[in-house]
Formats: sequence, structure tokens, C-alpha cells
Amino acid sequence: MNISATAILFSGGESEPQLTEVSVRAPRAGEVLVRMTAAGVCHSDLHVLNGDWPFDHRVALGHEGAGIVEAVGEGVDLVPGDQVVLSWYAPCGRCDACVDGKSWLCAESGAITNGLPDGSTPLSVADGEEARPYLGVAAFSEYTLVPRSAVVKIPSEVPSAVAALIGCSIATGIGAVLNTADVRAGQTAVVVGAGGVGQAIVLGLKLAGASRIIAVDLSDDRLEIARQLGATDTVRGDDPEAVARVRALAGGAGVDFAFDAIGVPKVTEGMPAYVKSGGAIVLVGMPARDAEAVIKPWQLIVTGQRILGCNYGSSRPQVDFVKIARLYLAGQLPLDQMVGETIPQSRAVEAVRALVQPVGKRRVVDFAL
Repeated sequence: MNISATAILFSGGESEPQLTEVSVRAPRAGEVLVRMTAAGVCHSDLHVLNGDWPFDHRVALGHEGAGIVEAVGEGVDLVPGDQVVLSWYAPCGRCDACVDGKSWLCAESGAITNGLPDGSTPLSVADGEEARPYLGVAAFSEYTLVPRSAVVKIPSEVPSAVAALIGCSIATGIGAVLNTADVRAGQTAVVVGAGGVGQAIVLGLKLAGASRIIAVDLSDDRLEIARQLGATDTVRGDDPEAVARVRALAGGAGVDFAFDAIGVPKVTEGMPAYVKSGGAIVLVGMPARDAEAVIKPWQLIVTGQRILGCNYGSSRPQVDFVKIARLYLAGQLPLDQMVGETIPQSRAVEAVRALVQPVGKRRVVDFAL
């Protein structure tokens, strides 16, 4: 039996996203119907509205979310009432990357086509035009249907707003530190960009035992939040001496790791200047699809610097989401401090548009409002 829900549909180009009634079909074998409780407002959503990541089809927006299992298809080991976090990069389990244990690089994920693993969409609309779940998730919808591999059960004690952020910004930032970079205790790092992902990187660095955690941003509010989360030092991004200050704070030679949590080419091009010989630049923030940055290979060769690409924090959601939730409940990760204003579904697009100006904490759609 299909279920009716309101979703935010976007047709691309100059069109405006619309709050629209959709029909979500019942789960089949291996699928889960989720009643959404919370969804984070992520900068990736702004990339979609700005046309940085163009599609040739209409999408139901949202990708960072959590909810309650409403119904399951045959063979699913979850039950109605379970709290789950959505993973927007559900792996196929069969491609070379998945077989190699690198599911975050899956070549067949439904996220690539904004659909289910078989390429279809679980959504239908009265106007007859196709609507596909963005990254296979459609987290701004009241209900969504996803494969079992796209949901991770976590303890019910985790607040829904925190659970939602675990599904993207938190897992990406913490994973960038622990998985992609493998930062060790006593090492040093700079985080350029102290938005949601940058804040999670700071938390990951503190968890890893980094001795110096330097946050760089244009927003004083964000820098203050970074300090509250564990940054040992902060530097204004518009300070002409920013690089020199960071290097000095790290002892003069530069940091072991520089995390680009923005994804703007100009910022990316400047990242090697922060890093000491043998250190690494970790690219975490997502750029526009056709963005280009110029890196000087001579510098990489003579300094031994490395560039590491980081998709989704190199995370394995079924393992990492649960670990993060447990660390939160144990008091090791103050994730509540990343949650900002909670808003109703009707204000989601407004909140996405507002991301053109820096906001201190993550806005979260609360479906109970």
C-alpha cells in the first residue's frame, strides 16, 4: 500500500523548489520505509540549487537525515519503531571497491543516479512527471523508501537532530580524520572552513589526540564554535598572514595535516602552503562538479606532500555510524553543540538558500514542527 507524503521537489535550472505531495510505494524485499524525524540542512543541498551538480531529472531534495522504521520488506532485519540514520551512499556490495572493503567508493551506488539500486524511483507524483530521491535518500520528505544498506540502526537515546547529522556532516568530518588521514596522537592539523563538516573534523582531531588543532574561517561565530569543540587555536581566513600564523603555531615547519572543508578551488590551491614536508592535504569539502584547482607537482615531489581525496569520510556507515552514536552517548563526542536552529519542513528551502552566508551551527528540519 502506498503512503502519501510531502516532499520538496526541484526541477533544476531557474525553477524554485516546491513542497509537493508525493506517493511513496510500499517496501519490497530488502527495502525499508522510513518516517523521517529530522534532516540536516547541508551545503551540498545549496550546490544542487545553484546548478553546481546538474541533473536531467526532477529530484526530491535532502540527504542528511534520520527517522523511524515504518515498515520493512521481506528479508529485512529491522522492525517498525527502530531509530535509523540514513546513509546517502548505499553500496552495492559487488563492485571492485566494495569487494576491496572501500564501500564509500562504490561504483554502482544508487546515489549516483538518484534512485534505488535497480535504478528505479519509489516516488510518484500526481502530475505524472518522474521524481527521483536525491542521492537515493530524499531526506526532506516526510517518508522515504530506501534499501536496507542505506539505513543504520542506532540507539533510541540519540536525539533525532544529532542522529540526522551523523548521516553526513559528522560521519564525513570524523571519518576524514580517523579513516582517510589516520591522524595519530600528538600530530598537528589545520582545518580550513569551520562549518558543519569542519566542526566535525575538529571533533575527530580532538578524539584522535591531535596536539594542535587550528581552525581557519571568515566567521568569528564559527571560530568560537570550533574552540568550544576542541580547536586549540583559531585564525581568521582573511588575515594576510594566515598561513604564516598557522605554520608558526605548528612549530614553524607546518602542520602534519591540512583539511580543506570548503571545496573552493582558490582555497584548495593554497592548502599545500600550510603543510610540512611529508604531510598531507585532505580534500573533504565538495566543489562544483567541473571545478578545477592548480597544484604544483614540483612542490609535491620535493616536499613529499600527499593529497588525499575524502568521499563521505571514507566511512562504512553500518560500523562507523554506530561507533559515533556510542561515543556520543558515552560523552566522548559533544555532538549537541553542532545542532543549531530547528525548523519546520516548510522552511527547508529558505534555510538552504541562507547557506550563502555562513551560519554558526547546523540548521535541522524537525518534522514534528
